[in-house]
Amino acid sequence: MTGIAKPLDLPAGVSIRYTFSVLAVASALSFTVTALPMLHLAANRLVVGTPVSAAVLGQTGWLICGLCLLGASCMGATRSRLAAPVAMVAFAMALLLFTVALGQAASGLTDGQPPATRARLASGAWAGLLLLAGTSLWAAGRTRINGAGWLLVAGLLIGFLLLHRAGAYDGLSLAVEYRAREAVVQGAVLRHIALSAAAVSLAAVSCVLLYAWRRSRGVVEIAINGLQVVPAVALLGGLVALASGLLTAIPALRATGLSALGPGPAILVIAGYLLLPFWRGLEAALRAADPSSLDAATAIGLTRRQILLDLHLPLGAPILVGALRVASVQAIGLATLGALVGAGGLGGIVFDGMAQFAPDLILLGALPVIGLSLFVERGLSLVEDAVHRRWRG
Repeated sequence: MTGIAKPLDLPAGVSIRYTFSVLAVASALSFTVTALPMLHLAANRLVVGTPVSAAVLGQTGWLICGLCLLGASCMGATRSRLAAPVAMVAFAMALLLFTVALGQAASGLTDGQPPATRARLASGAWAGLLLLAGTSLWAAGRTRINGAGWLLVAGLLIGFLLLHRAGAYDGLSLAVEYRAREAVVQGAVLRHIALSAAAVSLAAVSCVLLYAWRRSRGVVEIAINGLQVVPAVALLGGLVALASGLLTAIPALRATGLSALGPGPAILVIAGYLLLPFWRGLEAALRAADPSSLDAATAIGLTRRQILLDLHLPLGAPILVGALRVASVQAIGLATLGALVGAGGLGGIVFDGMAQFAPDLILLGALPVIGLSLFVERGLSLVEDAVHRRWRG
């Protein structure tokens, strides 16, 4: 029948998503390469500096583009089992090569310059890193390999570590800041983890004890909900002022180790904010059991303790792990503010960078916080899923 347009014929094994995948990746790459600077070359760590285009990447830039187009092409193939794994590897290799190219370009720009000269990552570099990381994870999610995402992340982390050890990133301003404060950063990470873990533990124990206080449960719930509207900085300041006044009025308390500054006030404030996710998680977990099951357990003579251990906890275990996941991620973020009261942690590096108007110093403290949050969230999500499958089949 003439006069009627025929549908677009594509090669076997290729869907219409092939075209969109290639066009999307090509458009993003073109915009990143042509419109955004890759680096800023500055006379010192405090000034913005002069933007440097993607031409500084040299021939490696074309190889990165080729790998990205290969990965996008593979993502359009629907009948090949190897398409998604090949795309994942291509995008991952492009990401690693991109970081190497940025490091080499930074070293070339700062070579022969005064020691204070910095080559800082610009908007194009950050956009490219996010684009390549996102496409790598996208490809990993399309594979039929169990744990492909974790395999990808582990491979990238090992690759970044080996490249860092080899000095591939030594020219970048962020690497220069890290070398100058390596011991400080490592100590801050451990301190940050300790603050977060202590706050989570205190909040979990306090929530159980407060929930067991039946007569005042309603008042406690109102107080926990009301605490969420108080800004964390204001609560920290109020607690410091209260503790300082108490120590002034009763100097003997200083002999017990009580202090208005340090990790103590920070842990108390963080734990106060974590009570809400634990409280709601505990309530939901205790209500997970069906009323008819509770009636049957009571009818056969089970004690309240047996019902709790054999019915409530198994059914509510996934909910409790979910509450722990939310509280842990929240604690890692709030622990950053602990530096305001002398608790240390990664927040100290962040606030030092803000005080000195040094963006790379801010990133040096902020990036580990983001990494810890993502690691804890993903790890506890896997635990939550495993517990859910274990108890609910």
